[in-house]
Amino acid sequence: MTKTGLIAAGMTALALLAAPGVGDAQSRGSSANAPISFGANHGEYVGDTVTLEGAAELIQGQNRFRADRISGLNTQGGDSRIEARGNVYFVTPDQTIRGDNAVYTTANDTIVVTGDVILTQGQNVLTGSRLTYNTRTESARIEGGSGQGGRIRGVFYPQNSGN
Repeated sequence: MTKTGLIAAGMTALALLAAPGVGDAQSRGSSANAPISFGANHGEYVGDTVTLEGAAELIQGQNRFRADRISGLNTQGGDSRIEARGNVYFVTPDQTIRGDNAVYTTANDTIVVTGDVILTQGQNVLTGSRLTYNTRTESARIEGGSGQGGRIRGVFYPQNSGN
């Protein structure tokens, strides 16, 4: 990978790690200025696209993003589209998002995780087939799939108020 490719990979990593911390503004803020490291079995930079394949991983502070394949496209207008395929995990200190695929689009600040989606925060668990999250508004929508009878599932534990 050339120096330009490394810079582009770093920019792609930054866009990825700054975005998908669903409901995790504290963790995202504390990691925003941390260095970004990445690793994979191999990487490629062609045109405007960076691809990391084989146990691809991006780390910034305490946030970790993993997938079998991560690719990012930067357009001339500055908008980016980042795709992750296969065994997608986004892990922050207090939550984990798991899915089969993910797409983050900077133009609308939206990440969509599809497949067998599992969102955990502490003991709380939410499952579905598609999670759409807007990183700007922090709004989220989860949908069920045909394999789950079209339903989402969740288990939430109330916080102990000490009473």
